[in-house]
Amino acid sequence: MVWKISQTNHEQLAINSAWPATDMSDPDFRHGTGAGSRVCLLDSGVDPSHPMVGRIDGAYAVTLGIEGNWEVAPVHSEDTSGHGTACAGIIRSMAPDCELVSVKVLNGTSGKGDALLTGLQWAVDQKFNVINMSLSTSKPQFSEELRQICDNAYFSSSVIVSAAHNMPVESYPWRYSSTISVGSHTDPDPEAIYYNPAPPVEFFAHGENVTVAWTGGETRTRSGNSFAAAHVTGICAVTLGQYPNLTPFQMKSLLYLVAKNVKAHT
Repeated sequence: MVWKISQTNHEQLAINSAWPATDMSDPDFRHGTGAGSRVCLLDSGVDPSHPMVGRIDGAYAVTLGIEGNWEVAPVHSEDTSGHGTACAGIIRSMAPDCELVSVKVLNGTSGKGDALLTGLQWAVDQKFNVINMSLSTSKPQFSEELRQICDNAYFSSSVIVSAAHNMPVESYPWRYSSTISVGSHTDPDPEAIYYNPAPPVEFFAHGENVTVAWTGGETRTRSGNSFAAAHVTGICAVTLGQYPNLTPFQMKSLLYLVAKNVKAHT
C-alpha cells in the first residue's frame, strides 16, 4: 500500500492538539525560528538562488575519488533535479534561521547506495541535530550497514527524518525504528502532525499539493512523502533550536504528544 493518510481517516481519530506542559510550557515554543539547530539535507543538491530557500550554510557532494573511495567534498551548491531545492524550501519555511547544509547524494532523481551510506555517515559524524532523508534505497545489500549508521545516529542524538517510499516496495531507512518515518496526509496545515497507530510509518505530515521551490526560480505543486518529511524536519529543527538536548526518543515522544489525533496529557 501507499503510505498516505486521508482526511476522512484521521478525522475518525482526531481528538485535540496541545503542546505538552511539562518542561514545554513556553508560549513561544511553537513559534521558534530554528536558530541554533543544524540541519543536513541529503538529496539532489540545492539551488541557493531561489528566494524560498535563501542561504545555504554549506554545500557538499559525495563523489568517487581517484583511488575508488567514496568521499564527501565541498562543492558549489546546485541542484540536478529540483527535488532537493523543494525540500530545502520547505525546511526554510518552517525553520528560517536554522543552519542548513546540503549534501548531494543523488544525480538527478537516482543515486548509488554507497554514496547514500557515505553521505549519511558523514552527516552523523558531523553531529547534525536533524538529518533529512527524503529518499530511500530498495537494495537489500545496503540495509544492514544503513541500519547500523541510523542506530549510531540515534544513540548520538542526531534525529533522522526519513520519508516512507511512495510506492508499495520494501525500502530503507524509513522502516528502522531509529528514524522518524513520515508519510503524507491531506490536511493543508504545514504544522499538522498525525500519529499512525499502525506502523511502520510513524507520523503523517503535510505532503499533498504542496507549493514548493524548484530550480530556475520556479515554483511547482507537488505531492509525496518527501515533502511531508521536510515539514517534520522543519518542526524538529525549531524544537531542537529551543531544546537542543532532546534525544531522538524524546523528539519522537513530543511529535506523538502534539499530533492532532492524540490527546496530550497535561
